[in-house]
This record gives sequence, C-alpha cells and structure tokens, in this order.
Amino acid sequence: MEKNQPEIERHPLQPFLPPNARLLMLGSFPPPRKRWCMDFFYPNRTNMMWEIFGLVFFDDSQRLVDAEHKTFRKEDIKVLLEERGIAIFDTASTVRRLSGNASDKDLQIVEKTDIPALLSKIPQCHDIVCTGQKSFSVLTEDYGVPVPAMGTYNEFTIAERPMRLWRMPSSSRAYPMPLAEKANYYRQMMKETGLL
Repeated sequence: MEKNQPEIERHPLQPFLPPNARLLMLGSFPPPRKRWCMDFFYPNRTNMMWEIFGLVFFDDSQRLVDAEHKTFRKEDIKVLLEERGIAIFDTASTVRRLSGNASDKDLQIVEKTDIPALLSKIPQCHDIVCTGQKSFSVLTEDYGVPVPAMGTYNEFTIAERPMRLWRMPSSSRAYPMPLAEKANYYRQMMKETGLL
C-alpha cells in the first residue's frame, strides 16, 4: 500500500433484501461510523431519507424519527420496508475515503457490489432507484444505462431481467431541495412502481 493512502473500508452492513422486494434502493456507501445514530442504512441523523419515507407513507415526516433519543425508529423502518417490498444496499462493497467524510465525490470505489447477485435473491424486483451520482456511475458504467432525468427512469437489462433505473434526489441535506419537494419525487415513484 502506498504511503499515506487511506485504508480500505469494507461495507459494514449486510444487504437488506426482503424476499418480496420489488424495488431495490442503491446508495453509494455509508458515512463514517462516528456519524451513525443507528445500525442500518441512511444512519446519519441529518440525512433526510427516513423523513422522506415518513411523508410518503404516513404523511408525517417525524413518523420514523425518534427525536427524544436523536435517532430513527429502526424496527418501524424495517417493518415498513418488509411490508412494502423495498430492498436496500449500496453500489460499493469496499471503498477508500479520500477526505475522511461521507461525500460521494471523496469516495474511491475499490470493489463494486455484485448487483446481479443481489437481484438473484429478490426475483420479483424490476425497479432500481439510485439516489446519488456515485451510485449512478456504477450502473451507467457497468450496464450502459443512461442517467434518467430527475424523477424518471430508463429501461435496461441485467442478467436477462428487464429493469427500470429511477433517479431520485439525494436525501443528503447538502442536496439543495426542500424536504417536501424531495418527498414528492419519491411519492410519485412509489406510486408508479405499485408500492403506494
């Protein structure tokens, strides 16, 4: 290893793959553990994903938030994902953090996730949603699918399975869009995929 090169980090979570999943959400890679408030996906308390899901499925941005303990309601989130058929993982299995933070632009992917292997465990899934540029880059490079316009999808094929790749706004607070507007994109996508 080169001197001063950042350590390689292996993904700290197992893929969340309900057998009935019809939608696979792919992020890039979790933030550094010091920023976690729970042991699950989108664990950074400032990330808006679970507030977005609260609005989309319950019309309440705080439904999946445990404000008292400054965390999220992990068990409620998992029940919701299992009931709706939503799987979650990331496009990178191992990375280097070039700046020690959670920013996609500072992530160097060392090993990509085996997407066909994930899909083999969720046979009903025909929709993938990516929420950041880094996760899109993996799909566009490996499967030749063009990045769709925000809130839309492009069709492609993985292992002879027809798929739709959706583009949603990032749930990071750094992405400049109000919570309600982000939730509207996700709500429309959930309706079109039959999950809402």
